[in-house]
Amino acid sequence: MTDWSTASAATVAEAVCTGQVSARAVAEAALARIAAVDPRTNAFTDVLGARALARADAIDAGIRRGEAPGALAGVPFAVKNLIDVAELPTRAGAKINRDRAPAARDGALVRRLEAAGAVLVGTLNMGEYAYDFTGENVHDGDSRNPHDLGHMTGGSSGGSGAAVAAGLVPLSLGSDTNGSIRVPSAFCGCFGLKPTYGRLTRAGSFPFVGSLDHLGPMARTVHDLARAYDAMQGEDPEDPVATTRAPEPALPDLEDGLGSLRVAVAGGYFARGGDPEAFAAVARVADALGATRTVEVPEAARARAAAYLITAAEGAALHLDRLRARAGDFDPAVRDRLIAGAMIPAPHVERAQRFRRWYRAAVLDLFREVDILLAPATPCRAPRSGQKTFVIDGVELPVRANIGLFTQPLSFIGLPVVVVPVRLDDGLPLGVQVVAAPWREADALRVARVLERSGAVRAPVAALD
Repeated sequence: MTDWSTASAATVAEAVCTGQVSARAVAEAALARIAAVDPRTNAFTDVLGARALARADAIDAGIRRGEAPGALAGVPFAVKNLIDVAELPTRAGAKINRDRAPAARDGALVRRLEAAGAVLVGTLNMGEYAYDFTGENVHDGDSRNPHDLGHMTGGSSGGSGAAVAAGLVPLSLGSDTNGSIRVPSAFCGCFGLKPTYGRLTRAGSFPFVGSLDHLGPMARTVHDLARAYDAMQGEDPEDPVATTRAPEPALPDLEDGLGSLRVAVAGGYFARGGDPEAFAAVARVADALGATRTVEVPEAARARAAAYLITAAEGAALHLDRLRARAGDFDPAVRDRLIAGAMIPAPHVERAQRFRRWYRAAVLDLFREVDILLAPATPCRAPRSGQKTFVIDGVELPVRANIGLFTQPLSFIGLPVVVVPVRLDDGLPLGVQVVAAPWREADALRVARVLERSGAVRAPVAALD
């Protein structure tokens, strides 16, 4: 008998479409599991039971009338609480934002997923204003890693990773500026997609760094990830960077194997500065793909430094009025970094932007030689909750500032990345980044599907140890 509370999105959609189960029964199962499990994971900030059941009833009624329910028929999903949900204030993980007026309508990606038949069941915990790699939140409490509740989920989309890994929903939405989908996907052991910058609309979401922000899905199977991605594609005049690309569905390519794709391991910067387990995870993925070539991404360390400068300066500019009026209501760690960002001299930021243009051209030249790059997602497994430092290559470093050292050089120029989850032993999962050229999400998803079929990567529901 199928456990609908932890079934994949594809399984749910097929069963709802064929009448094997009602959308309402699936929604009830999801809400019951959230009620039973989420007090331990703290993934949700709002559970929308009445809305979810009403939406499920509408899907069931449409099916009875002979209407096509959509590719995500009856699939429960939840969204990071920086994405607008009608009748809720958009928190973005902040105490200050709770005073905002409720959103007048859902964000664009919520609307697109529901147009495909999905059922929104709630909003998810996150680091304050998305300026976070840990999944910790001083206002709502920390999200907790379902694979070991004493460890971090990663952030800032910590609730999104925890909800999927714990089997509370098969799909979630997160945001990624410097790694905020990829880090929790790696720490929580699920698949995550950071699309090309501009591929998915950000309309109806609270910004962090406009020139770096992405929205994207997380799931426990590659097929589910691709199905959600396909449902959310499309131009949107409300987001000026998402107005020029027609949808390019990924699902048809998942069955093709690697084909002629050229896969290489990112060396140099991406082969140092991490625990041995992080590089062992990359080696496992490379072996499964038969990838023997290593290439070096030029100036990746400088790219990370430039990403830090731009993030701090743009983030500070967004929050200056709030800092002046309500500095005491910020998480002190976030507040201090924003204040520091406000003091960065403008010439430093301009220099970082000039370097960014050079770096993008250099990396695009690299993609003339290869189609896919493999790199660690994080330098280590998930640290313990509250842990402030870790030791990497014999050097003690701050956790919060260094979790994203392998993700920042890639989001800095908007490359599409799929994180695939690896379990080397009975310990916590690790993640590997499958990086493609701009607008080639389908290539990265295809590689992830090959890895999933090989058994080299997998994302089971966590046992909640």
